[in-house]
This record gives sequence, C-alpha cells and structure tokens, in this order.
Amino acid sequence: MDVLTSMRTYVAVVTAGSFTGAAERLGISKALTSKYVGQLEDHLGVRLLNRTTRRLNVTEVGQAYYQRCQQLLDDMDELEAAVREQQDAPQGRLKVAAPSSFGEMYLTRAVADYLKEWPNVTVELVLADRFVNLVEEGFDLAVRIGQLADSNLIARRLAPMRIVVCASPEHLDRDGIPAHPKELMSRNCVIDTNIKDPEQWPFKEQGRNLRVKVNGRFHANSAMAVREMLLAGEGIGVCPMYIVEEDVRVGQLQVVLQEYEALELGIFAVYPHSRHLAAKVRTFVDFLVQHFVK
Repeated sequence: MDVLTSMRTYVAVVTAGSFTGAAERLGISKALTSKYVGQLEDHLGVRLLNRTTRRLNVTEVGQAYYQRCQQLLDDMDELEAAVREQQDAPQGRLKVAAPSSFGEMYLTRAVADYLKEWPNVTVELVLADRFVNLVEEGFDLAVRIGQLADSNLIARRLAPMRIVVCASPEHLDRDGIPAHPKELMSRNCVIDTNIKDPEQWPFKEQGRNLRVKVNGRFHANSAMAVREMLLAGEGIGVCPMYIVEEDVRVGQLQVVLQEYEALELGIFAVYPHSRHLAAKVRTFVDFLVQHFVK
C-alpha cells in the first residue's frame, strides 16, 4: 500500500466529515477513498473511524493520529515547496573546476557577472590543470577544454578553441619561418606537457593526419609559461589561441603553419547527469553559453 496516499485520504475524510466529501476533494471515487482508509487501519492494526450508515465518528486514537498526520503532511508540503523554490531560484554554494589559465583569463570575469545577477549564489572556483572527478570531489560542474571522451557526464559546448603554432617575430627573423611542419623537428620547440603526447604535434596535410616529433630545451605544464617563453624569443610552440590572441593582435607573436592546423577543440561545461538539475547549475551553464557567444 501507499502509506502517504492513505494518510492524505484519511486526513481528507476527517476534515470533510464524510467519505463522499473527501472523495470529491481528492477527485477519486468514494469506494477508493474507503479502500485507502481501510488499508491504513489494517496497516496500523487499529480502528481510526467508527462507521454507521448515517454518521462517521473518529476514534480517540484516530483523532490523535489525525493531528499527527496533519502536521506531518503540512511539513512535507512545506518541504516540497521549499525544494521547488530552490530549483526555480538559484541559491547556495556552486563548486566549479576549470583549467588555471582559462579560469584566470576568462572564467573569473564570467563568474563576477553571474554573481551580480544571482546574489543568493556563492561560487568556489578551483583552478587546476588536472582532471577532476566531479562526483568524488564534490564539484557541481567543470569547464573542460579539448576533445571530450565518452562519459556519463552531460556536456554543453561553450565555444570553439583553436590551437596555433606561434613564435615571436624576433625568433622567426633569427631562425626563419617554417614552411612545413616537418621543419619543426630541427627547431627548438617550447613544450606544453599538459597537451596529450606533448612531443608529438598533430597537423593536417591535404586532409591526412600528420604527426611531427618535436623536442626543445624548455618543458612546462602551463600554457601561460609557454607563452612567456615564446614572448622571450626562446623557441616556437603550440598554444590555445585564447592565450596568445592579444599578443598576436599587437604583433608580439606570429602564427605560422596555419594551413596545416589540425586541432580545433572545444570549451565545454560538464556536469553529472541529473533528472532534476539544481537551479544554480542550470543557470550558471546557461549564463556561460550566452557569455561566450558574445
């Protein structure tokens, strides 16, 4: 039996003073109303109501049970209303993981704008260049860059991300502008160890994949560190375009081998699958989608 349904039915009968009135209020038949109350009495092993052809009397234990049921049902209704309200109005702490450089350069600004729009939300932004386990580490969502592997996570694409080969004009003047990716095999390359296969750079040539083995004197697990080394003229490297976009615009770095570019990755918001997604997660992801479309 459904105890909660039977409790609601019993409370309706006592409140209405009859099975007929309760049935009308609940939108069910009188027979089903009587059945639910009878099942509840059997479940409890007590008589809650004394029934006659003309009158319905509540027993002493039935009256005490009615009062407790009414309180419990009121509390449950209040709880459900509060949960629904929380789903509709974002509030509480939102824990977000993101890559360090992207978080510092772009995501923090978006979070600031989101907090202005939703004052009842607090955000904990954890910046780390590692793969976090959202569920085990208690994150609500993560911003990830790259080609996502199949998983049980839901992913929303925020923006495309181009990976470019670049160097300073001074370096290119000194060592020459490479005309083909294979020329990088003999060049001093700045290696970002966060990249998958950091010493095997991918390219496309006439629609076919081409991987070039590179090496160099400087390795770092930070795209920002790679950028600084490139600005210093100490080699040629691959970087996400969002890292070097301003440097390229003002002429401090120069993109090369554009016709051979193979990687156009994506920036994604990922979060655990949920039938009832918390409002703070839903609104934040929607906000990021609109923010990065601009």
